[in-house]
Amino acid sequence: MAGVESGITNTIRALRFNHGEMTQSELAEKVGVTRQTIYAIEKNKYSPSLEVAFRIARVFGEPLEAVFQYSGPGED
Repeated sequence: MAGVESGITNTIRALRFNHGEMTQSELAEKVGVTRQTIYAIEKNKYSPSLEVAFRIARVFGEPLEAVFQYSGPGED
């Protein structure tokens, strides 16, 4: 459904900046997806598959929970 918030947020932009100002294209190449996919994930417009989420976390050497956060209905 377009325009529906998934409840998943991420810290990818900050992590890219803290890892030598890595570009979206550089991250995409390391993960094996397109730059547009990284852009959409960063902007919370697209939730990655679990496999892609783990690959992104691995690039940064961070646990999954440090890269992606979930806040479901009723959680603050």
